[in-house]
Amino acid sequence: MSAHIQFELVSPEKKLVSEAVYMAVMPGDEGMFGALGGHCSLVSSLKPGVVRVYRAENDAPVKYFIAGGFADVNAQTCTILAEEALRVEDLDQDSLEQYLRDLNEDLEMAEEKTYRNRVKQKIAVTKAKLAAISGY
Repeated sequence: MSAHIQFELVSPEKKLVSEAVYMAVMPGDEGMFGALGGHCSLVSSLKPGVVRVYRAENDAPVKYFIAGGFADVNAQTCTILAEEALRVEDLDQDSLEQYLRDLNEDLEMAEEKTYRNRVKQKIAVTKAKLAAISGY
């Protein structure tokens, strides 16, 4: 088994990470899972949450928020295609709390089902971002 796995984190805007890492831990739809060198092949959908990237075995993780997406893992690589991705340290709690208040107001006024569902999805992602800041 290899000591490292090539990890890539890609959002629609840019490639955030492309490097060999010890391990990546991500929020799968069925729960958190990690990828190390030598991992069996799998493709998994991801829910909104925090991806923890460990550059070395005993290092503190670098944390990235993703708003969902997919992970493609095999023995040599782990690639995450995220709907949205950014470093947790770049999230602003005050702005997110205001945005959540605004979304809740929008939800109260929304009448069309499709629009209500879109607002509910934005609320869920915003709550996940706030949880990421607090370390949930």
